[in-house]
Amino acid sequence: MEHTHEELCGILNAQAGKLVWADIEKHFARGVVIKIGPEMDLIEVAATIVEDNKALLESWMKDASVCNADEKDAKDWLQRQPEFWAVVVTPWVVVQEIV
Repeated sequence: MEHTHEELCGILNAQAGKLVWADIEKHFARGVVIKIGPEMDLIEVAATIVEDNKALLESWMKDASVCNADEKDAKDWLQRQPEFWAVVVTPWVVVQEIV
């Protein structure tokens, strides 16, 4: 069943939650963590991934607002232990550090 963008955002918002690095680490090890910048809307990014809007995702990736978490991120998060807002859009785990 197809959902409207608004319905999809509502579903994703209900599934989002707070996580800590220990919750995310196993997903990072599988290479499925996408981090987004503080200026981005977690639910909008997740909905864009689900809707497979490649043009919008590519524009965000080009300016580094959305990118795959890397080893540098993992080391930083391990050291600082920040909290994140996160939502799963299989196979991805989209995370945004709570600042």
